Amino acid sequence: MGIDLGTTSVKCVLFDREGGIVASGRCEYELSMPKPEFVEVDAETYWNALRKSLEVTLNLSKADARDILGIGVSSQGETFMALDNDCRPLGRAIVWLDNRAKEEARLIEDEFGAEGAYRITGQNDIVPTWTATKILWLKRNEPSLFERVNKYLLLEDYAIYRLTGEFVTEHSILSSSLLFDINHRRWWDEILHFLGIGEDQLPEPKHSGVPVGNLTPEAAKEMGLSTNSIVSTGAYDQAANAIGAGNIEPGVITETTGAAMALVATTERIILDPLRRMPCHHHAVRGKYFLQPWCQTAGAILRWYRDNFGTSEVEAARGTGADPYDLLTAEASAIPPGSDGLILLPHFMGAASPESNPDAKGVLFGLTPYHGRGHIVRAIMESVAYMLRRNVDLLEELGIEVREIRSTGGASKSALWNQIKADVLRRPILAVRGEEVAALGAAMLAGVATDAFASLEDAKRSMVTIKGRSTPSQAEGEAYDGCFKRYVELYNSIEGLF
Repeated sequence: MGIDLGTTSVKCVLFDREGGIVASGRCEYELSMPKPEFVEVDAETYWNALRKSLEVTLNLSKADARDILGIGVSSQGETFMALDNDCRPLGRAIVWLDNRAKEEARLIEDEFGAEGAYRITGQNDIVPTWTATKILWLKRNEPSLFERVNKYLLLEDYAIYRLTGEFVTEHSILSSSLLFDINHRRWWDEILHFLGIGEDQLPEPKHSGVPVGNLTPEAAKEMGLSTNSIVSTGAYDQAANAIGAGNIEPGVITETTGAAMALVATTERIILDPLRRMPCHHHAVRGKYFLQPWCQTAGAILRWYRDNFGTSEVEAARGTGADPYDLLTAEASAIPPGSDGLILLPHFMGAASPESNPDAKGVLFGLTPYHGRGHIVRAIMESVAYMLRRNVDLLEELGIEVREIRSTGGASKSALWNQIKADVLRRPILAVRGEEVAALGAAMLAGVATDAFASLEDAKRSMVTIKGRSTPSQAEGEAYDGCFKRYVELYNSIEGLF
């Protein structure tokens, strides 16, 4: 079983040994925003959502809980909670989206320097997202609570603790906490001292895919599971997604186009960008690392268009049972590559890698009376492909070999979007079977931990399936070379206006 603890929902997916989904369940939860910049979730909300999604999964599968060999957890990064001496949460979990610790981020940068922190943690900037900044915020703003903290746990760690009673974490989820030295795979002593916390307040770091222990009788009873099931260390969601896509060795990169875009490039060693344009994380694959360029808005732009300008497609889809995105992309498929000169800059919430410009905005350039709805939809899809190419070019600039690109996320279901990406990048795009790829990666790690598989390579051969391959067109690739050049020139020309 793979559990995927996301920002607004938890998914539980039961797989067979061939990677087929036996059953799955999902439960959403609300984020609490009690003040500007604050984003929190009650710890019991996570636990109750996990229980409900497990109940749905088990009911649908009709499986005997005693037959579930192992359970692995994929989790959002940075979100954490503080426990007291009785292991009860001291307030709500502070979610990664929370921005309360801007001043604390500045204090940490003043103390260690962004470059110094990058060399130790692999995180290319010091921002309020990272767990360490919020622990410092607790120290400075909630000193009585800070003094009562027995354990700090990331969300994956908390799930493992509630299932097994053990305080255990793993290297990939720690990478973006700003508490972990990825070079030596240990806590970063200097920042712990600066924050005023000790290693005894933190869980024990281990490799991903190793057994933690069996479910406790209490957890098994509450969750409808069996004490026979072994819980393993899991992975940070992007690392789990890479494993679920079969991206476990150099030469393969994963791109996920969901609301945002994230790339994972597996490497044999730590690689740091001299210009600090992207982070380097410890992988969930033992002894490996990955670079993770990302962009804030990708598929979210097509959703924005659908919600604001695609009402006719939404109505038509409601009447026929079709997907409104399919209707929108059908219009785009009739438009030639380059959208007849229409170019979109997809930076609706700022630009991340490689531009790193929080002030950047979305721009639709080149409109004429000739352009219609299909042009705009295609320009949106092409802009995401151009953004992907910029980051693949950056990876190659850093010496990363890119033999193959595996696509996951909602956009990977679109044959047109996959083909546009293949043509823009001049490389094949391989779409991975299934939508719950991060949960699959967590389940693969559990399979290794329970000896169902001898290794992740063995699990990959058995559980990962490629469902489609988009081969680049020479003619359309040449056309897109010019379009991509204009895309880059457009951003460079107006950057100062943002």
